[in-house]
Amino acid sequence: MQQVKSEAFLAGARLVDPRALPVPVRSPRRKLAGNIGRAWILHRTGILRAATALAVVAGLGLVYQVREPILDGGAIVGEAIQGRFAAVGLAIGEISISGQALTSEQAIFDALGVEPHTSTLEFDVEAARQRIAELPAVDAVTVRKTYPGDLVVTITEKVPVARWRVDGITFVVDGSGEQIGEDRGAYGDLPLVVGDGANDDAMVMIRALDQFPVLKEDLVALSRIADRRWDLIYDTGLRVQLPELGVAQALRRLHSYQADYQLLDRDVTIIDLRVDRIVAVRPTPTEEDQETTSP
Repeated sequence: MQQVKSEAFLAGARLVDPRALPVPVRSPRRKLAGNIGRAWILHRTGILRAATALAVVAGLGLVYQVREPILDGGAIVGEAIQGRFAAVGLAIGEISISGQALTSEQAIFDALGVEPHTSTLEFDVEAARQRIAELPAVDAVTVRKTYPGDLVVTITEKVPVARWRVDGITFVVDGSGEQIGEDRGAYGDLPLVVGDGANDDAMVMIRALDQFPVLKEDLVALSRIADRRWDLIYDTGLRVQLPELGVAQALRRLHSYQADYQLLDRDVTIIDLRVDRIVAVRPTPTEEDQETTSP
């Protein structure tokens, strides 16, 4: 039955030229638009992601190209603002520094980093405080602004405990042996230690001598020998050689000999205590001895 209907339909149909149909043929442009439409419907998410990625890349490229002008412009604006603050009376004018003795004022000024047109509004107090705190002799520091244009710097320095002479230069050291400044004659009352490594062990030796005040009388220096042991040097030229180990016992013996025999006051140049329970001395050469030994 179906086949009969098809044949009847075909029998009654007329052959018509496709170019004469009332509906126009689809143009290539419309085909392209249709394809794009289908692609949009089917792949819209992927297309949006790709477009976003391209936009980001393009934006980054643009920022990279204009980064230097932006930075330069920001610096110029910052300088202009800084100058304007300074022009209206907020420029840093007076800097008050107190508490320093070993630290030079120039070192503190350099650490502050104040320029001619630096304003109090823009000045970074914490950054300046950290820079000053890194100076060798500084133990603590406060930096504060007092408007309209002043800075107040208060410094607490480390406590010097000894002078250390090495390579012809005398420094001041703290309790840990750290070099905190150069001695310019203001610390003559501090013990003097001499030689390589003397600064590291100075505090131990100084405390040991504090137990025997008599031994510190007329003492000129503590000399570190080969970074292993100490010699006591007195203003008469006397040198007391201490052992590498058992320093406290040797000092106790020396104190006893001084109390009983005034050994430090004898006409000797060397007292050798390096061997336990043995005291060796070298008398000061007389003129006859010098004549005998001279060629």
